Amino acid sequence: MKHLIDILLHVDKHLLEFVAAYGAWIYALLFAIVFAETGFVVTPFLPGDSLLFAAGALCATGNMNIYATVALLVAAAFGGNAVNYAVGRYVGPRAFQQGAVSERLLNPEYLRRAHAFFEQYGGKAVVLSRFVPIVRTFVPFVAGAASMSPAAFMLFNLTGAIGWVVLCTAAGYLFGNIPAVRNNFSLVTIGIVIVSLLPMAVELMRHRRRRPAA
Repeated sequence: MKHLIDILLHVDKHLLEFVAAYGAWIYALLFAIVFAETGFVVTPFLPGDSLLFAAGALCATGNMNIYATVALLVAAAFGGNAVNYAVGRYVGPRAFQQGAVSERLLNPEYLRRAHAFFEQYGGKAVVLSRFVPIVRTFVPFVAGAASMSPAAFMLFNLTGAIGWVVLCTAAGYLFGNIPAVRNNFSLVTIGIVIVSLLPMAVELMRHRRRRPAA
């Protein structure tokens, strides 16, 4: 556990070590981590935003190619969410079937409500969840379980993947090698998480303001 926390808080240093140790294989490692973080509901603890930021910083030093990095990570983010959605679409409805599990745990009404939610807000949910750690791991699964339209999901999935990867790696590319940032990366990691939560918080506030008073 301590080693995992150390990796999460000092992903920039470990990433540099991996580059030195594995060379071009670092691209495959980054792809696998981002794919798993977004594609499997059991791995939301893997680094996401901070990993992209650190990758961007390494690209700025010439240790990695920025274009190859962004392209691979967009593909990983898109593919991971697509797999997560497919699993949710296959497993979710069956889990809610009568008698499949205890209805106290998975009430079929929850699935119907989720379906209605994604029909109305699905696009925003899929895109905004990209910037919220842990949440982005579960939204694709729920979208699949709620039978969100595959075409709509893939469109917003691609939009979110491009926006997330480009913004985080560009931030690292531009600011990751500033001494104050590099020497306080643990604080930067926490700051990235806080900033990542802002879009969802703003959208939640807007939704509450639009909701009619009881």
